Amino acid sequence: MARAMKDSGVEWIGEIPVGWKVDNIKRHFSVIAGATPKSENREFWDGDIPWITPADYKTRDKFISGGKRNITQAGYDSCGTTLIPRGSIVFSKRAPVGTVAIANNELCTNQGCLSCVVKDGSVPDYYYYAMSAFTEQFELLSTGTTFKEIAADVFANFRLPAPSTAGQQKIADFLDVECARIDAVIEQTRASIEEYKKLKQSVITQAVTKGVRSGRKMKDSGVEWVGEIPEDWESINPKALFSQRKEKATAGERQLTASQQYGVIYQDEYMELTGSKVVTVEKDFDILKHVEAGDFVISMRSFQGGLEYSTKTGSISSAYVMLIPNLSMVFPRFYRWLLKTSVYISALQSTSNMVRDGQAMRYSNFAQVRLYSVPLDEQEEIADYLDEKCAAIDQLVKQKESFLTELESYKKSLIFEYVTGKKEVQV
Repeated sequence: MARAMKDSGVEWIGEIPVGWKVDNIKRHFSVIAGATPKSENREFWDGDIPWITPADYKTRDKFISGGKRNITQAGYDSCGTTLIPRGSIVFSKRAPVGTVAIANNELCTNQGCLSCVVKDGSVPDYYYYAMSAFTEQFELLSTGTTFKEIAADVFANFRLPAPSTAGQQKIADFLDVECARIDAVIEQTRASIEEYKKLKQSVITQAVTKGVRSGRKMKDSGVEWVGEIPEDWESINPKALFSQRKEKATAGERQLTASQQYGVIYQDEYMELTGSKVVTVEKDFDILKHVEAGDFVISMRSFQGGLEYSTKTGSISSAYVMLIPNLSMVFPRFYRWLLKTSVYISALQSTSNMVRDGQAMRYSNFAQVRLYSVPLDEQEEIADYLDEKCAAIDQLVKQKESFLTELESYKKSLIFEYVTGKKEVQV
């Protein structure tokens, strides 16, 4: 027999079972704000009191024991944070708003967290799930320009479904089991995605350094990051393959940006795709450089993600370096793969101390990483092979990522259905 339901009076909760209430968080918990020691004074840090920030529980673990830093008693006394007991709920009040965990031991937090200490026998595990079901609503109630933050009083007055204590425990026990099952599949799927990404990188590296023809003789390339190469390939100075473009931009050229995700694209397109802003030059356009379709681009991001290939003509920041391929020796699609391999990026990284002193990647850095010449017809052969193989791997990854999204959506909807009583835990 279906359980009797009633209107909760809260739009985002909807109906709840007859006999349930809807209460403010502060009805069942003392809400406590955290704080940070006033300085980096050494006597305040590396103590034995666990100190948590929102960054410490971005993972999906239900329980949290400690963060990246501990504070000393002097640090604790200096900032006025509060030690909360085991079993308290820790809630992130700022980006990412709504992340929730349960303290597995005594700990304190910084000002980016709100702690919920039980005061009436309520079941923290139930409220952990209840809070995690309403992340979007917490975000909507957040304010701020630089970053969003939910005020402590707004959070304390947030209304959640409140079944009996016995009902809370039953729901929490059920969701522990069901969510553990879903989480196991989620983790397996994530691991599988990472394995496919590693496979893709391995396929690319093998193809661009060894070719795709079987049964051929190999030799030492004389290039440390490459190792052996086919006998008819030769080590070569990269300046023979790519020269540097030094032209300044001309008036009216559309401005470009280089990104690992989208390659070299126009700034307005990048901002539309990502929702983020980039610095656009409004005057003194002579500080910009010209980019021609077919150029390769070195940027600060090349340190992590390899060189980007431009299919567009326009202007770009003077922090970038443009490479003009020598088309008598370079088949661009081949080098689009080679210059983004992890082994090449590591070799490029070894030429620069930019991480230490802010140095930008230069043509001189590129020129230090010796390359090798490959016959043009074989470059095209390898590029065609990688286009096909990597597209197949990418499709598998896309399918798994879609499945991952479905799993996470299902988990959230499952939690919502049970913490609002729309589904009942069956014995």
